Amino acid sequence: MLVRAITAPGLRRWCRGRRGEAAACFPLGRALLGVRGAEAAVFLQGLLTNDVTRLVAEGDAPAALYAHALNVQGRCLYDVILYRLHRSTAEEPHILLECDSSVLDSIQKHLKLYKIRRKVSITPCPELSLWAVIPGDTSSLPKCADQALLLTPDPRAEVMGWRLIAKKGANVSEIIPGSQVGDVQDYHRHRYKQGIPEGVKDLPPGVALPLESNLAFMNGISFTKGCYIGQELTARTHHMGVIRKRLLPVSFPEPLPCAAVPEGAEILTQAGKRAGKFRAGGGELGIALLRLAHLHEPLCIRLAGDTLRLRATTPEWWPKAAAK
Repeated sequence: MLVRAITAPGLRRWCRGRRGEAAACFPLGRALLGVRGAEAAVFLQGLLTNDVTRLVAEGDAPAALYAHALNVQGRCLYDVILYRLHRSTAEEPHILLECDSSVLDSIQKHLKLYKIRRKVSITPCPELSLWAVIPGDTSSLPKCADQALLLTPDPRAEVMGWRLIAKKGANVSEIIPGSQVGDVQDYHRHRYKQGIPEGVKDLPPGVALPLESNLAFMNGISFTKGCYIGQELTARTHHMGVIRKRLLPVSFPEPLPCAAVPEGAEILTQAGKRAGKFRAGGGELGIALLRLAHLHEPLCIRLAGDTLRLRATTPEWWPKAAAK
């Protein structure tokens, strides 16, 4: 199956336009689930924050959507990206669901719990591989490459480049001529620098709140769709318009005395007030849930007698008034 194939010459033109700078392709350890059937979109619509029916709408339907699955208390269970594999409304809806591989079994159980009698099949797709593609100029990359199942802009933010789905074992240098396979840790460093959460470490199941996790900034929620699990708290928070904490990128200006900062470590102000909690990171970069009131204050983490200073920043891709 090929979705909106673009010929290799188009890719060569794109590579020439980068003036010798190669695209970096990162192999991701995320899992893929196939959700297929006449009621696939309607089924997912009641479980996810975004308007999944857009994937089966007539006209210019998006190729990918970002969303969260919430529990009944309105807290995040799973962060997912949905991909549309069917090419028209005349075809049976076929949606791929990307999730953290560590929760693959639990998300299958979650989906099957609500499937009931709907005409939907839910199957893992171990024969497929998932890649993140981070080019320097995302505006000129084609929407799909020859030999690829799907190549589409990451729906969360332009700074995250593209998502590539191909057959397991596919040669990405043939799919994107001139590209290079990168270290996945560099991908995680890139998203931490941009403040993009991904997976259970950044979004602890049953703990993270969707709006504090910047779901609205990342095009992951519809406030006009019908009911879904966890909607009540999310809608109330949105209409109140008051979000006091958000996930923010943080950096440590000094070398770390330990291998890594513990997940959930308390972040304090210089005066000793609680400012938030460190979620996860790699090296000197990470992501933390912080009170916006302390965003511009000196911050630190105290570990075993050491004081680790850190700095929080507001991502450039955020709406201008977001941190006010």
